[in-house]
Amino acid sequence: MRTHRTALPRTRLLAAAGVTLAALALTACNDGTGTRDEGAQRPTAAATTAAPTADGTGAPAASPSSSSSSSSSSSSSSTATASSDEGPAASRGSASGRNTPSAASADTDPHAPENRVSCNGSNTAVTARPVPRPLNHLLITVKNTGAKTCDLTYYPVLRFDGMQWAPQAIESSKPQAVTTLAPGESGYAGVLLSAADGSGDGGATGHRLTVGFQGRTPGSSGGPAATPALPAEGVHYDSSLRVTYWRTSMADALAY
Repeated sequence: MRTHRTALPRTRLLAAAGVTLAALALTACNDGTGTRDEGAQRPTAAATTAAPTADGTGAPAASPSSSSSSSSSSSSSSTATASSDEGPAASRGSASGRNTPSAASADTDPHAPENRVSCNGSNTAVTARPVPRPLNHLLITVKNTGAKTCDLTYYPVLRFDGMQWAPQAIESSKPQAVTTLAPGESGYAGVLLSAADGSGDGGATGHRLTVGFQGRTPGSSGGPAATPALPAEGVHYDSSLRVTYWRTSMADALAY
């Protein structure tokens, strides 16, 4: 019985202490000073620092959004630089066709048709002289003294003194292409003055020779004629008088 009387007060004391603690806790909650649940812990500034790298520098790692932004900025910068570099070249490429290789070559090619003129007495030096071989032949030489390439078309139209007719051309002497002379170059024509066997008739002596030039079409005028000097004694010709087409070599001109 003594033991029971002693245990009863202890139980009451414990119950009273529990009530007191509960009252204190309730009071603390009501006046805002009690503990609150703040939810999940937010990362502090120290938490955003990257872990030390292998070399111990501890450099902060770039966030995914920062890396993406940097990459996009770099790409935009590269594109802008490429456009800036290519712009002037593109502009130059779209410039007038005068600067293209095909147009430039047409402007500078001396053999292009638009850059050539007809050879005539105004842009050439013309000579006429008898040759020892073949017999009874006269060689006409035309040298381009102009600044442009000129064409010797067809064959020369010859007249001695006041003759009313012009000698026929030797058709077998016709070249494959028009004889073209660059500045300083020469072209040639051979003149058969008389038949070597004396079969020609109506012989005469010429003291003045007129060399006419044909244009782009047969029989048309190619410009001023030339009057090369003849030997003082003149040259003999007859009805056999013939002339070759203009040729690029002396040998070809005297081969007929």
